[in-house]
Amino acid sequence: MELVLAPMEGLVDDIMRDVLTRIGGIDLCVTEFIRVTNALLPAKTFLRLAPELRHGARTRSATPVHLQLLGNDPQCLADNAVRAAQLGAQGIDLNFGCPAPCVNLHRGGAILLEQPELLHAIVAAVRQALPADVALSAKMRLGYNDKHRALDCARAIASAGADRLTVHARTRQEGYRPPAHWEWIALIREAVATPVVANGDVWTLADYHAIRRVSGCDRVMLGRGLIAAPHLARQIAEQLRGAPVGGAGWGELMPWILDFFQQCRQRSADGAFPAARLKQWLGQLKRGYPEAQALFEQVRRVRLAVELEQLLLVEIERCRVC
Repeated sequence: MELVLAPMEGLVDDIMRDVLTRIGGIDLCVTEFIRVTNALLPAKTFLRLAPELRHGARTRSATPVHLQLLGNDPQCLADNAVRAAQLGAQGIDLNFGCPAPCVNLHRGGAILLEQPELLHAIVAAVRQALPADVALSAKMRLGYNDKHRALDCARAIASAGADRLTVHARTRQEGYRPPAHWEWIALIREAVATPVVANGDVWTLADYHAIRRVSGCDRVMLGRGLIAAPHLARQIAEQLRGAPVGGAGWGELMPWILDFFQQCRQRSADGAFPAARLKQWLGQLKRGYPEAQALFEQVRRVRLAVELEQLLLVEIERCRVC
């Protein structure tokens, strides 16, 4: 049984990975995608998106971090996967699921699901180039406009040598609209021998058990649900091992929000970056925490980072007193 933190472009960077893995419950992280076009990328590109490479490709909590590559050229992807492995990557993930129009327009992400034979060529080239001890995985959706090639795509990826396959249970056209079609993950799991990771619409403990029941998968990837409920992975892990499920109240979350903000401040002296990241996370947290909405309204009127930090400290004290 495994819980994987999803690669979410523009949302889950190394700072968010650090905070969420220290909260607990996550067994593996996958980075935002590194775009590969027609060149061998310099080391700084990999290190910018995966600074964990400097520390054994692990977060501070020792959670492994795999690097995700996005592109359509088998040889170029293979060359860059080798470069990542030379920098210390223990695992490479291939993006066949990004729904962004700007990515699909340049023949990356979910558009490749229209060509199962190209998926096979990419996975085979990367697997052949990588050292045997570097894991290779891929993430796919159920299709681009429809699901009629879903099984063909899954078989193409698996037969080319992928060590695991993550399935986001929607097509590109469906975006993130509910429902996620977990029953299709079950069909894919039955069609391939490669271990399958189930992904899509896991927001609660009940959702976690439901996706496992419907898909038949032991491995589950958590995405937006974990950003909105940062203690969810830890609670799942506690429940699975028969331990008491710890609290996940606003007061327990606030120190982590402050930690996140302070790391963003250290990353950039410009107040715009930490403020934008704080507002972004609070916007996600509003789904499960009404307090996040109130704090967001205060934060949106503040510009200076030092004032934002003071506001967070005041909120922590308010929670402590209450």
